[in-house]
Amino acid sequence: MLSRLAKLVSLPAVTAYLVAGILVGPFCLGALGVPGLGFNTLEELDGLKIISDSALGFIAFSIGNEFRLSQLKTTGKAAVVIGIAQALSATLVVDVLLFLLHLAIPDKLPLTAVIVLGAIATATAPAATLMVVRQYKAKGPLTDLLLPIVALDDAVGLVVFAVSYGIARALQSGQVDIISVIVNPLIEIIASLVLGSVMGVILTYIERFFHSRSKRMSMCIAFVFLTVALSMLEIPVGPVTISFSSLLVCMMLGTIFCNLCDYSEELMERIDGWTTPLFILFFMLSGAELNIAVFSDITIVLIGIAFILTRAVGKIGGAYASSKVMKCEPKVCRYLGITLLPQAGVALGMSLQLAPLGEAGVLVRNIVLFSVLILELVGPLMSKIALTKAGDITPGATSSRGVIPSKQAAPKQ
Repeated sequence: MLSRLAKLVSLPAVTAYLVAGILVGPFCLGALGVPGLGFNTLEELDGLKIISDSALGFIAFSIGNEFRLSQLKTTGKAAVVIGIAQALSATLVVDVLLFLLHLAIPDKLPLTAVIVLGAIATATAPAATLMVVRQYKAKGPLTDLLLPIVALDDAVGLVVFAVSYGIARALQSGQVDIISVIVNPLIEIIASLVLGSVMGVILTYIERFFHSRSKRMSMCIAFVFLTVALSMLEIPVGPVTISFSSLLVCMMLGTIFCNLCDYSEELMERIDGWTTPLFILFFMLSGAELNIAVFSDITIVLIGIAFILTRAVGKIGGAYASSKVMKCEPKVCRYLGITLLPQAGVALGMSLQLAPLGEAGVLVRNIVLFSVLILELVGPLMSKIALTKAGDITPGATSSRGVIPSKQAAPKQ
């Protein structure tokens, strides 16, 4: 219902889902303590974590569909260069400017927090971006580049975060751990790509035994759930830990499947319709986790604003410069960076791993919460505006799945 109200003021449906989550979360209606009126505690949200994990798996699976060899022949090189450049640019700008802020207020902003915040700046919310693209049926050169870049962005972000986190822990303890800084992150990436590839080959092979569209779709859905579950495994081998990134694994599953299976495109369209309610739940639960109390701490607000602005400068500047180097169309160079601003689940997941940093970890967690609260509400709208300005969204065009069609497109009664 909120998405209908959001449409009246030209806001994407994603924003409405997040607001709905905030309203029923433990920091709004749930804080009243009335049983059944929203989520009363964060523990209740943790009990539904399987929904968020599954939704992220399907999001990554859908993004993997954008890595079709036929498309990569035209956009692959540009997507790789821009994806890496804009991510590292965001890290560099955030690290440099927050380091200067650290020199001014070292007691409020420790160096370990600066280092990990620079890494977290790389992450872009693939879910918000994908939902905006779907809702408005965006098509064009900017969209063709955007989805592969978002996928690569998170892969780069995981590596940068692992290295930065290892450096932060080394600074705090005074000991450099090569395994946690370099070895484990590389193993996670390689293991994730291998597991996703194997699952993609198996899924493609099994699909040959089914001829019903519904059974083929059911098999795809079951395989995404299975792949998400397998990606949660952690296998210690001596001092090394073999772990997986569910985003990378499911993205690779979708990539292999869409390139090997002849009817994958039709199946992907059917799965998109099935996953819409799951994505709505995912954004609602994401909104419920956002603690609006972070606005009460002026330090968090000021550092959070600095983080948001420096990240935006890094993302937009890096995307513009690298797309210019790759000789992309002027409208792609101008608007690509704006579409990369939304931030959510991946960034929050990174911040949750910082407990060993003590007070610095708590500070980073609150800053990321503040950033996500702002960027998740504003980011989708900015993505919509950028895609519209670039000509990838036709005014009045929306998806029929869960969105009111425009008056011009509405069928006659």
